[in-house]
Amino acid sequence: MDSKEKLYITAVKQAAAPRPKMVRPIVVLGAGGIIRAAHLPAYHKAGYRVVAIADIAQDRAAELASEWKIERSFGSIADAVRFAPADVIFDVAVPASQIMTILPQLPTGAAVLLQKPMGETLEEAKTIRDHCRQHGLTLAVNFQLRYAPNNLGAVALASAGVLGELHDMEVQVRTYTPWKLWMFLATAPRLEVLYHSIHYLDLIRSWLGNPIGVYARTVRNPQCAGLAATKSSIVLDYGDWKRVFVVTNHGHDLAEESQCSFVQWEGTQGAMRMDMGVNLDYPKGQPDTLSYVLRDSEDRKWRSVPVCGNWFPDAFVGSMGALQAYVEGSVAELPTGFESAYETMALVEAVYRSSAKPGEPLPL
Repeated sequence: MDSKEKLYITAVKQAAAPRPKMVRPIVVLGAGGIIRAAHLPAYHKAGYRVVAIADIAQDRAAELASEWKIERSFGSIADAVRFAPADVIFDVAVPASQIMTILPQLPTGAAVLLQKPMGETLEEAKTIRDHCRQHGLTLAVNFQLRYAPNNLGAVALASAGVLGELHDMEVQVRTYTPWKLWMFLATAPRLEVLYHSIHYLDLIRSWLGNPIGVYARTVRNPQCAGLAATKSSIVLDYGDWKRVFVVTNHGHDLAEESQCSFVQWEGTQGAMRMDMGVNLDYPKGQPDTLSYVLRDSEDRKWRSVPVCGNWFPDAFVGSMGALQAYVEGSVAELPTGFESAYETMALVEAVYRSSAKPGEPLPL
């Protein structure tokens, strides 16, 4: 192992999301699948203390409270808010259409982590943004892919010089997603981009900022009768020398060797790739990976770098930790705050608007 490789491995090992100096109590509002599968396992692993959980299905809230040894459970948001300690973080994980039934019940100035998306449309996102402004909410949206261990490692590798100048970024997902696990999506008019590829659009924004524009098409799958579009092709315009795109197919229920789930970056000095294992054999998933290759290496072979943890559930430690650290003042920025999240929603809206337009006809 040469000195460069040692440097890169060390950089990835040291990569971490912000964490608070003093952990604040968490009140969870919503007891759906994402809370069970990701939020609660992540918080338990990180030592974050959930003191209450509420859901209109009180039995479900009580079951999770018992399973995770949470002190209190409630069948209403109002009861949970009355119970909440003064320094609480509200963790809101409900369908996007229900967000504005909950935010008005929270105290002025509350700290909130909101499960994505930030509403079902840009108009709803604007309402949420304006409410946060008017009521002084410190609200972050849970775009936790930014805090996935392999993306944090990729950021560290780029900072260490692996990429040089970034000029190419692609996301490819070709797998089978069991949408039936989320009952509320059965009638959703917007599906794949709003509830899945939004993560990739936000991730791209974190690396490259906002694009000039987009070209997109999102289409339905004949094998997923009744569902909105679950396959997408999205090209983001960053000028004449950056190629950036997202392509997804969530109906690929064929051989494992033909499935894929990755983000790849290419720069003037080298390239990086991270595999997102959670999309493969969901919800069981496979391990996340990170690798890189240097243009000036003699063999130009890809080298794997160990990463500690996976997108699910470990990235959820990062999104909660970043919010808590920001609220206590130990970090100066909140990357997934509602103002930035609104810009991601604007990008999602641009994708749907582009998809609704006809393609350029062939010249006669």
